[in-house]
Amino acid sequence: MTNQQSYYETMYILRPDIAEDEVTNHIDKYNKLLEDFGGTILDSQMRGKRRLAYQIAKHREGIYVQLSHQGDGQHIFKIEKAMRLSEDVIRYMTVKQEGPLPSPRPSTKSSTKTDNKETPETKVESKEKQPVVSKSSPTTGTGDDKTKENVDS
Repeated sequence: MTNQQSYYETMYILRPDIAEDEVTNHIDKYNKLLEDFGGTILDSQMRGKRRLAYQIAKHREGIYVQLSHQGDGQHIFKIEKAMRLSEDVIRYMTVKQEGPLPSPRPSTKSSTKTDNKETPETKVESKEKQPVVSKSSPTTGTGDDKTKENVDS
């Protein structure tokens, strides 16, 4: 464990009805608080709005934020107290990690855009073939004549 350093990851969930500029204000606020309390920020990412596994304070969705930081451990109590007192944070959790320090991931938007352009074309082709297969299956009932006419035309 001499080559590996310990760091902390804090995941907190903000209310879903907060405006986007307020979300960035909250992220900046907690990053600044963490640095004021003696921690160093390694990575801070907004993970976006996601559906919660269960309802929390009448909310079914939440805005997830992941914060990787390093420090002596005393700063965690102070940052969690600030989150506990905030009405906009509905859940938070800090976990101690051991291993190589995380590095911010570079954005790969150009490669995902080309992948997304190719994928919908294949999906459209498969969607067009599916109704033909389902309509050619044997059917019974009074409305079958109408469906057979639609398949023939």
